[in-house]
Amino acid sequence: MKNLEMSYLMDFYGNLLSDKQREIMQMYYQEDLSLSEIAAEYGITRQGVRDNIVRAEKELTNYENSLGLWKKFSRITDNLGRIRALVEQGSDMKSSAEIIRLIADVENDI
Repeated sequence: MKNLEMSYLMDFYGNLLSDKQREIMQMYYQEDLSLSEIAAEYGITRQGVRDNIVRAEKELTNYENSLGLWKKFSRITDNLGRIRALVEQGSDMKSSAEIIRLIADVENDI
């Protein structure tokens, strides 16, 4: 995929875009179609496709800046991975304290 971050933002906020923007973004990022291929599909210019992509990217970025769902999801996923690793390593007082701290971080994000 062309841009992993934009794909994640599409997963979280794609339904907030117009149908046309969402379809163009899916064609561009998920199906890996070129601007020319998308333009032919919609009967518009390559520049028209690019303009739609730029606007949609800006909207998705604004949603993330306002809501922060992807950032929160990433933190939760990272913390759960750390908890799993600590539990698999076995438990001592230091790792138990770290697990409790990480669980508190996850609870705060939820």
